[in-house]
Amino acid sequence: MRLWLARYKPAVLLIPLVSWAAPANRGEALFLYPSLKRCVHRFHWVPEWTVGDMAYINLGVQRRLREEFQVCLITRLRPDMHLVEPYTADGIPRCPQGQQLHWLGFDEASQEQWFGVRTSNPLCSSCWECHRCPREFAYPAANHEILLGRVPQASFLAQHLREKVRPWIEPAQSYEKNQLGLSAFFLNSLQIAWVMFLLADAVALLRAQALLCDPTSPLLLRELTPTQLAFPWA
Repeated sequence: MRLWLARYKPAVLLIPLVSWAAPANRGEALFLYPSLKRCVHRFHWVPEWTVGDMAYINLGVQRRLREEFQVCLITRLRPDMHLVEPYTADGIPRCPQGQQLHWLGFDEASQEQWFGVRTSNPLCSSCWECHRCPREFAYPAANHEILLGRVPQASFLAQHLREKVRPWIEPAQSYEKNQLGLSAFFLNSLQIAWVMFLLADAVALLRAQALLCDPTSPLLLRELTPTQLAFPWA
């Protein structure tokens, strides 16, 4: 589990929170709950938004994270997953009459997601139920932990984290692996692998500390970084 330090602007900076060394036949979803529980015990804090790939999908675990730690795990939806209300076949939340709905917020007390009509020219004026429709609808988060959960799939926040943040994770980790030369290692001992993981995490933490304490230091790849040309024409 890695924490994105968003306040460091020059580049994507990830620091290790929790690391595991396990055989390759162990699924990633097994370590999600223990990692967040470790954050609670060690730091008395958990990341409110956790982003993972589809290997971490486990609706039972995700419900447990929401209820115990108030944590949302944001992943992509599998193509074969069954949709629940208010989502329709096109993946867009809609009312029973077809009007598109927008996320209004999460009610902590009732654990419900609220959706409502917020378009400038809705279909409601021509709907036969308009006189008795509240134009706001509540759906239990437990109905589907990905589509609804703590942050619904159709919300701007979930879309931003999936499309803008998630794609940077692997490149940032690969960059660190290449810097440390870990790509050249083949370890067939779990004990040795664990020692190497601890050393790699220590280096990553020290590097992050140095970058945060001296943010003006030049980047190693500054000369290779593309820049936009300036045309100072009057």
